[in-house]
Amino acid sequence: MQALKNMPISFPGLFGDWEFNPDPIAVHVGHGIYWYGVILAVAMLMGLWLGMKQAKRFGLTEDNVLDMILWAVPCCILGSRIYYVLFYLDLYRTGDGGLDWGRIVAIWDGGLAIYGTVIAGVLVVFCYTRWKKLSFFAMTDLCAMGLLLGQVIGRWANFINREAFGGLTDLPWRMRLWISQYQPIEVHPTFFYESLWNLVGLLLLMFVVTKGRRFDGENTWFYFLWYGLGRFWIEGLRTDSLYLFGWELFGEPIRVSQALSLVLAAVAAWMLFWNIRVKKRSAEDLLVNRRAREALAAADAEAAASQTEDPEPDPEGAASEEETAETADGEESSERAAASEVEAEAVQPEASPEPEDGKT
Repeated sequence: MQALKNMPISFPGLFGDWEFNPDPIAVHVGHGIYWYGVILAVAMLMGLWLGMKQAKRFGLTEDNVLDMILWAVPCCILGSRIYYVLFYLDLYRTGDGGLDWGRIVAIWDGGLAIYGTVIAGVLVVFCYTRWKKLSFFAMTDLCAMGLLLGQVIGRWANFINREAFGGLTDLPWRMRLWISQYQPIEVHPTFFYESLWNLVGLLLLMFVVTKGRRFDGENTWFYFLWYGLGRFWIEGLRTDSLYLFGWELFGEPIRVSQALSLVLAAVAAWMLFWNIRVKKRSAEDLLVNRRAREALAAADAEAAASQTEDPEPDPEGAASEEETAETADGEESSERAAASEVEAEAVQPEASPEPEDGKT
């Protein structure tokens, strides 16, 4: 079920007859600059900004984030497109059963999947951290924060496109869309559910999980647990899910995102339990703490080296030098006094002879 993109959006249970009718195209040039792309670009930039601001908390630098994002952006777009096309392959076939490559690359017509983005992003982080000899999980912990912020913002692109909505409902916050000029539907605003769920997860990640982090990877597994649980629930409400090659479970088709979310949430819960309860990991092993100890050791070594090059003066030697200086000063003073006396004698005028008695 698809909604018309040129018809208004409204929330009759909240705002009555008030309607909003955004044009999906922001700028009508060429194929058009879509609000979808604009919002996703803003989401990416905001995620990058947050990652750069938080890098020091994970033992990383802003340059690490910038270098990696240059590779991550094109790879994640490609990954999200491949993931979508793979599970909707029949939509991209020609009449004779071949692949319509023109439609496959027409990304401007829509068709991206967040899990494709995540999978491609993980591969890029793995390659980058191996190349730069950094901690893989420290980087993914940082990326989880930026990714959640990007998802909070990015889901509003679905709102503009009148997509990613749920089934029919009469809840007060229901969203009204139009599937024809004369037929409206009132549905779950699942784009908003996911945006709000991710916002709560981001706040927990920033102000609770990160502050008490005990091992590199804790943020990562928390992200997969939180997002997996939320996506599993929300995906069950949606009407545009990707399905797993027509496979069924209990007579129902298997939704790809729902199945993957459940698996990731289960794996993440186990990894958190294993590292916290079984391994009892300590914050001492975090990359940021190891870097701090290395910096402190380097500072101590530099201080020790500077003391070796410039030893402190010996107090006894200093006293001897002071005594010698005082003696020399005394001798110089004596010599100057003697010279002054000789000079005074040299310049003293001879006494005039006294007059003899009786003479005037």
